[in-house]
Amino acid sequence: MQWTDEGVVLGVRKHGETSVIVELMTREHGRHLGLVHGGRSKTMQPVLQPGNTVHATWRARLDEHLGAYQIEALNLRAARLMGSSMALYGLATLAHLLRYFPERDPHFALYETLTVLVDHLDDPDLAPALFVRFELAMLAELGFGLDLSSCAATGTERDLTYVSPKSGRAVSAEAGEPYKDRLLKLPGFLIGQTKANRPREEDIRAGFALTDFFLHQNVFDPQGKGAPAERARFVALATAGEE
Repeated sequence: MQWTDEGVVLGVRKHGETSVIVELMTREHGRHLGLVHGGRSKTMQPVLQPGNTVHATWRARLDEHLGAYQIEALNLRAARLMGSSMALYGLATLAHLLRYFPERDPHFALYETLTVLVDHLDDPDLAPALFVRFELAMLAELGFGLDLSSCAATGTERDLTYVSPKSGRAVSAEAGEPYKDRLLKLPGFLIGQTKANRPREEDIRAGFALTDFFLHQNVFDPQGKGAPAERARFVALATAGEE
């Protein structure tokens, strides 16, 4: 068995004296592990850092085996990201979230969203909104996507202000007014209502509150797990607008 793909490094753990087991989120083969012989060498250590994009060739005698990777560098962004606390907490959170997906289950659209996010993970103007969008994409890939295109009550596509916690659908300001205390806020940047480079802090907070609710309801709580501690730290830095 053999295939070649590109992937983002999620994690690395030691194996024996000189090798490591690398966890990649690949474009066409999903989250996939493999052994890298000599992965602890001075040459390979800078390549096998979380956040880097690599070119990987995987080989194994049988498909169900762990297999071995041959790795080449494509985008060594980890060195830059290591200088940002927000980026480091973001990388740890992304790895945790992606482990909710079965191994070797491809998610093409999510991979594209991931690479855009990781490219800007140390940018306080872009990373917060991109991270919220990644979590929404993750929910959609898991079968819990939100419908923010029109009002659940009236069908209008205008003045969408809330999200129903029951249906995951948008609700207009007028339809939601009597129930606003029971609805979640819909930040404008998720539906193209802001042209600012960085959405307002309150909208970023609302975005994370929105994804947090549905992640707990559909992902964390059903498995008896809480949100990763790194996520709270990332959100705190992302909503502060500075490190």
